[in-house]
Amino acid sequence: MPKLYTFPILYDEVIQLNITKLKEWNYLSPNQVKSGVISWSRNEHKRGAITVTVNTKAEQPFIDLDYNYKDEPKNYRINLVRVASNLNKGFLWYFLCPRTNKRCRKMYSINGYFVHREAFKGCMYEIQTYSKMNRDINKTLRAHFRLDKLYTELYKKNFKKSYAGKPTRKYLRLMQQIQEGESIPYEEIERSFIRF
Repeated sequence: MPKLYTFPILYDEVIQLNITKLKEWNYLSPNQVKSGVISWSRNEHKRGAITVTVNTKAEQPFIDLDYNYKDEPKNYRINLVRVASNLNKGFLWYFLCPRTNKRCRKMYSINGYFVHREAFKGCMYEIQTYSKMNRDINKTLRAHFRLDKLYTELYKKNFKKSYAGKPTRKYLRLMQQIQEGESIPYEEIERSFIRF
């Protein structure tokens, strides 16, 4: 009897709450209380929105989340933890998962709650669902497929190619990745698609 197909939940496709983005949007500045709405979209279609209130003034910093999931209101608090950087340059923020009690920089919305990825069994990253041959093709051609994204980043409006007469590290890294992508012979790309 053949094995039944399983369709796992993919971490790549669920809504994520990311410490890096919160910091970028100035929610994690010291000694402040800031509220706002965070929304997610894919291909210009809105996927979700939540109201957040981040309090970094409190003795125990936290983020309050308020949203609806399948027409059911959700309102709960996730504690934030501040840890000194190992480079002795400031500190890093982490979420403290209410289910697993683990520190993490990303929380995933699965079954209506934002939690650490280990709180659920049977979830996977998209790459884990690929066959061995597909993984090999992806590894070989990843640099080629990313060329458009790399060129877009390189020609962004305020991208700095040099600073004080020297090329920036970001510029050098982008150029190296572009060279890797362009160095793949066309025959190898064609052969990979034939095998696929």
